[in-house]
Amino acid sequence: MLHYKPKRRVVYSHQNSSTVRLKNSIMKLNLVSCDAQRPDKRAIANCILEIALSMNASLANELTAILLEGDPVDIEIEDKNSPSALRALRKLDIEYEILE
Repeated sequence: MLHYKPKRRVVYSHQNSSTVRLKNSIMKLNLVSCDAQRPDKRAIANCILEIALSMNASLANELTAILLEGDPVDIEIEDKNSPSALRALRKLDIEYEILE
């Protein structure tokens, strides 16, 4: 006869949930310029859309246009995604500064 053992429920206290929030902190980036000879607007917009928090397609396209005109753009990314996000920006020849 098989006995069913229910899985334990894990309940986070207020103290534990604040530590979880700290792990998902936000990093601010300043996208300074794009040094590519022939920048791919669609690839840059898709990259910004994927890595930035609270972003939609039209805003990503608008920020891409601003960046390609030569003006800097500020975005926020999750800290846990920062290595892959920074690698994607370098691959597109986008210069950036880490603000926070």
